[in-house]
Amino acid sequence: MGKRFGKTESYKVKQYVFVFVFIVLVALIWMAYQQKDQFLIWLGVLFVFVLMAFLIRQYDFLLTLKEYERAVIFTLGRVTRVGGPGWTFIVPLFQSYVLVDLRTQTIDIPPQEVITTDKIKLTVDAVIYLFVDKTKNSVINSVIEIDDYRNAARLFVRSTIRDVVGSMDLSSVISNIALLNAEVKRKLEEIAIQWGVKIEAVEITNVIIPKEVLDAMHDQKAAEQRKLAKFEDAEGTKYQIEAIKAASDNLSDKTIAYYYINALEKMADGKSTKIIFPMELSKFADSLSKRVGGEAKNTLDLSAIGVTPDMVDSFLKAKKKKKKED
Repeated sequence: MGKRFGKTESYKVKQYVFVFVFIVLVALIWMAYQQKDQFLIWLGVLFVFVLMAFLIRQYDFLLTLKEYERAVIFTLGRVTRVGGPGWTFIVPLFQSYVLVDLRTQTIDIPPQEVITTDKIKLTVDAVIYLFVDKTKNSVINSVIEIDDYRNAARLFVRSTIRDVVGSMDLSSVISNIALLNAEVKRKLEEIAIQWGVKIEAVEITNVIIPKEVLDAMHDQKAAEQRKLAKFEDAEGTKYQIEAIKAASDNLSDKTIAYYYINALEKMADGKSTKIIFPMELSKFADSLSKRVGGEAKNTLDLSAIGVTPDMVDSFLKAKKKKKKED
C-alpha cells in the first residue's frame, strides 16, 4: 500500500506553519514596499522563494514520482486526479495524496495447520504475486475500495487454503497441488478485481506432512514392493516348473536314466561319504518298469534300459578312487 500523507495531525500542523510563515513574509514585503525600501523588498522576495523551495521539498508539496509510482490526489477529501510519473504539485492545506506502487509485490503467507478429511494435520506454506493495474480507475480503487490490499489478500488466501485443503484427503492434496493453486488464485481474483489489483500467481510452496505419517507411508510402500517381488519370484518358479515338465514329457527312458546316473556322479564328487537319494528307488524303479512294460519291483531294476546295478556300483567306485588319487 502506498504511503498516506495529509491525514495525520502532524502533517496538518506543518501545513499551517507553512501558511503562517508565508503570510508573515508577504506582510513584511508589503510594509517594505509601502516604505519604498527596495533592499528589504528584494531581500523579502528572495527569502520567500528560498522558503517555498525548502518547504515544498521538505513537506512533499512537489512530488517526484518514478515510472512505477502513482499518486492519488485528494482535494478537500475528494479524489480529483492521479499524478505521475514525473512531477506532481500538491496545493498546501487543500490537497493530500496517497502513493501507490505499481510493481509486482510478493506476499508471504505464514505457515498454517490444516486438517484433511482423513484427519491428517498438515502445515501449508504459500506465497502470492500481485500488482496494481496501471489504469486510472484501478489505481484509485486500490486506495478507496480497500484499506490495505496486501493484508486483505494474505488473510483471504489463508482462509481459502484452509477451506480447500480441509475438503480433501492427504493423497488428493499431494497429487493436486497445481489444481489447488489454480483454485485459490481463481477465488482471490474474484474479489481482487474490485480493488484494482491483478493476481499473477498463488503458489503453495511447501506442504509439511507429520513424521509418523511419512514413516507409515514408507512402510506401506516397502510392504507393497516386497509383495510384488515375491509374486514375481513365484511366477518365475511356476514358468520354470512348467518348462521342466514340458521338457521331461519328451525324454526317453534311457535319457532319464542317464540324467539320474549323472546326478549320482555329481553327488559322488562331494566330500561326503554318504549319499542320500532325493527319491525312493523303489518308486523310481516302478516308474521305469512301467514305461518299458514291466511290473513294479521293490528294488531298482535298470536292466530294462540297459543299465545294471553292477555298472552303477563300478562307476561310483571308480569316481571315488579317482578323486582320492587327485
